[in-house]
Amino acid sequence: MSMPNKSAPKTPFNLLSIPIIKKFIKSKWYPGIFQWMVLVVFSVIVFELVAGTVSPHGNFGTTMTWVLWWPLIPILFIATGRFWCAICPFGKVSDIVRKLVGSERPMPKFLRKYGIWLIDLFFIVITYSDHVWGIVESPRGSGYLLLLLVTMVVATSVFYERRTFCKTLCFLGGLAGNYSRSGALELRGTPDICKTCKTQSCFKGSDKAEGCPMFQFPRTMDSSAECNICGNCVKNCPNDSIRLSLRVPTKELWGLKNPKLEHASLAAVIMGIVFVQNITMLEIWKDILSIISSFTGTSNYQVNFTIAFIFSMALPILLLLGAAKLATVLGMPNSVKKNFTLFGYAFIPLDLAGHLGHNLFHIITEGKAIWFNSLSLFGSKVTTGDLSLASTSTVQLLQYLIIGIGFIGSTYTAYKMGKKATFKSMLPYYVLMLILGIINIYLFSLPMSHRV
Repeated sequence: MSMPNKSAPKTPFNLLSIPIIKKFIKSKWYPGIFQWMVLVVFSVIVFELVAGTVSPHGNFGTTMTWVLWWPLIPILFIATGRFWCAICPFGKVSDIVRKLVGSERPMPKFLRKYGIWLIDLFFIVITYSDHVWGIVESPRGSGYLLLLLVTMVVATSVFYERRTFCKTLCFLGGLAGNYSRSGALELRGTPDICKTCKTQSCFKGSDKAEGCPMFQFPRTMDSSAECNICGNCVKNCPNDSIRLSLRVPTKELWGLKNPKLEHASLAAVIMGIVFVQNITMLEIWKDILSIISSFTGTSNYQVNFTIAFIFSMALPILLLLGAAKLATVLGMPNSVKKNFTLFGYAFIPLDLAGHLGHNLFHIITEGKAIWFNSLSLFGSKVTTGDLSLASTSTVQLLQYLIIGIGFIGSTYTAYKMGKKATFKSMLPYYVLMLILGIINIYLFSLPMSHRV
């Protein structure tokens, strides 16, 4: 009698084995019911941004976008992967336009090859534009930005197939992909079932739903970076091969098969952007601008901020590059470039923690504005007063805790990635993560001002 294989990995529990979940995802209501609700709210938000009060403190659109949605986005990516992308209003607009006037041309080779770099670039440009032209503080600026994005969505949807915009141009795409790798939800095909399938309807589509809008093939998919949990493959699969499972956050990062330089670089850049977002809200920001001004010889804010912005983005990249070089000298296998690319992913949990910590300040210290400005839509005259939901000290304690969890997540991820390496060769990465964690905690310990 053969003995059971104790080394075989345990199959995660399939949420689709729960009848009510499977029935809902296979129904016409999913994800459409969420898409239409979000699209209605989005339309109200854009209208309020463009036609409502110019005061960011009293504008419903500004509050819902920057005080509620933006802080919640990282949490959604951790808990549900890229599910937001399935119900995003831009994606729904894309679906509608393609159904009405789309030509379904193949995605251009240029976008296929350089799309992720364009996503990274757009994310950086939008962040930069916010600080230079004050998009967050300006309801009109926020509204015009959203309308510009809608225009890009419509243009790409008229000419190209599926969600070309979402995959290759959406500024949130790189962030969503990186963060979803750390998420607690994954969708996969069952290899033993998929290898006998002849239809490939999960990718190509069927009369039940179109093929994967993000051009993914569940049979070979080993990452959640570009899976929207839209359910099309669940609807189309004739063999019930698709599995939707919970997993340990960051687990996907432990055994990456095809790490890419652009994703690792974005992970480092995001750390620098979080630093910028924090520093510009501190009293020391004026002192930093004065120091930069003494070198540039001008008090022009755009010039001095640009220098600070570039330095903040370049610093984590240079530090990670230095750690990769030192690790290689100390015996880490592979080249400096390969080590930079692989271990850059290990910083994603710390990125998430820094992003969450920063956004936590907004949603807790300005949270009541969501309620007050929502009531104002219905003519309620509410005196806002104090907008905070908790004291500053409470917010800081939560921020420290989040950074601590992010540090543990990053160091453990690095440990799993380098399990064949010596502790000495891994030490540069551990030290760098500790330094970045301490910097985040220090910045969160300083008094912050509101931007909205």
